[in-house]
Amino acid sequence: MSHRAAMPALPPVPVPADPAGTTGPLCVSIEGLRVHRGKATVLANITANIPQGRITGLLGPSGSGKTTLMRALVGVQKITAGTVTVLGRRAGDPQNRHDVGYVTQAASVYKDLSVLDNVRYFGSVHGGSRADAQAVLAAVGLSEFAKRKAGSLSGGQFSRVSLACALVGKPRLLVLDEPTVGLDPVLRADLWEQFVGMAAEGTSLIISSHVMEEASHCDSLLMLREGMLLAQLTPDQLRHNGETEDLGLAFLRLIQSAESDAKTAS
Repeated sequence: MSHRAAMPALPPVPVPADPAGTTGPLCVSIEGLRVHRGKATVLANITANIPQGRITGLLGPSGSGKTTLMRALVGVQKITAGTVTVLGRRAGDPQNRHDVGYVTQAASVYKDLSVLDNVRYFGSVHGGSRADAQAVLAAVGLSEFAKRKAGSLSGGQFSRVSLACALVGKPRLLVLDEPTVGLDPVLRADLWEQFVGMAAEGTSLIISSHVMEEASHCDSLLMLREGMLLAQLTPDQLRHNGETEDLGLAFLRLIQSAESDAKTAS
């Protein structure tokens, strides 16, 4: 991921007083988060609250800082300033290891092990059983591949093994970095149906994507561009503000509004 040395002077778009009902119990609280790499600003003064038991979409084009923000949430990103609190603890707190699941874009599985053995291995870290592993494989549609070596699977199947390894620990918070990339539309729809079901049962999900159509599945949206949080709002609020049902076009108009405000301010 490449980043510019200087950030454009785009002010945040005004956020509603209570975006997406964030007055309830919080899963994540971010205050003044900044991340620099050398002279480059990767994240610029991010402040947001993410509620429990909801699907929060982290949306923006490639290079907007989505992955860096997710790494900060799970405690593997060095931050320059600000605070990140996850499940009432500092991000990266050892107690969160059993409560936070993280699925990166690069599949984190062992290619020479079977699908079932991969999931059982990660499940054992959390005290899970063989039955737990088999239940998770059924949930992600991989039961018939349980005895296959992970390295022999297709790209979409391989990605689902990573998801199963994260789910077997029954995390309270599941962080997913573009989990539907490379998947066919049917499988993408199946996964989103599963995510919605998990949220209904109390799991908090933070899902990054650069595909705007996926925003409609989320309860709340964090809209990023070039390291800045443009807005936190619901899909309906984005449609209303953008005066269109097309979420991609609404996001574009949000960016144009911010750029216009920046020019006026200068």
